Amino acid sequence: MKNIIVPVDFSEESLKGLKIALMFSRKASVNIQMIHVVQKLASPRSSSADTEQGYAEKQLDDIKATYGNELGKDSKLQYLIREGRIFQEVAKEAKSLPDAVIAASTHGASGFQEFFIGSNAYRIICATDRPVITIRGGQCPENFSKIVLPVDTTIDSRQKVPFTIDLAQLFGSEIHVLGIQSSKSEREVKRIRTYTGQVAGFIQGRTRVVTNEVWGDNVADMVVNYARSVKADLISITTERDAGINLIIGNTAHQVLNRADIPVLSQSPKRMKISGGFSSSGG
Repeated sequence: MKNIIVPVDFSEESLKGLKIALMFSRKASVNIQMIHVVQKLASPRSSSADTEQGYAEKQLDDIKATYGNELGKDSKLQYLIREGRIFQEVAKEAKSLPDAVIAASTHGASGFQEFFIGSNAYRIICATDRPVITIRGGQCPENFSKIVLPVDTTIDSRQKVPFTIDLAQLFGSEIHVLGIQSSKSEREVKRIRTYTGQVAGFIQGRTRVVTNEVWGDNVADMVVNYARSVKADLISITTERDAGINLIIGNTAHQVLNRADIPVLSQSPKRMKISGGFSSSGG
């Protein structure tokens, strides 16, 4: 978590990603890299390119002047201007930096090209193997005091645990390990409870942990409603899977990202399999 990448389009909504990055800066020394992406121009030396570049630089300089005094822990606030497709340039920048996290709003203004309205935020999540924290609406929290960590029977579901713990330790968070009960089968109920207990046991001693379970057919609704009931500040999900009921970038993850009024941490199993993830002898 040394580098926080923040896509901005100069709208108030997109600056919520910056506010999340500033939260990190007050807990650790980080490099915040704002990135603004403009459309690819036929002639980079044209007057329109100069105008666009100059406008973007002025806006970014203004943002630095406004928010620079909110930095903490010897952190830095910088910016880049790129040409191309938003999700590709953001993913490329994140890949070039070690220990990078992306913090982005899922909605923004229509400027030189449509920003996060539609599928751009989801494309960033799909295009990168870095953790992505998105915020859709509402107010940016002051701290990640409570994190909801849904658990089902899949290994991918548990692989998101180590990074979530790192985040919790940084912010002094309490993790709510939430068993997702989507079946009435006694065998499946016991499996979920076993996995929930294993995850809670792995977290125990590293940060505060609470266990609970929810029942129902719609995973996204269960997760979002539970987060609201405990006044959580963050939901941690896995974003893709080949099969099963796990939180995927597709129907369920889209629902969580669209319905949650608090930030959502999305992690890709691709990244977790490379960096190592929580597993247990239980399978």
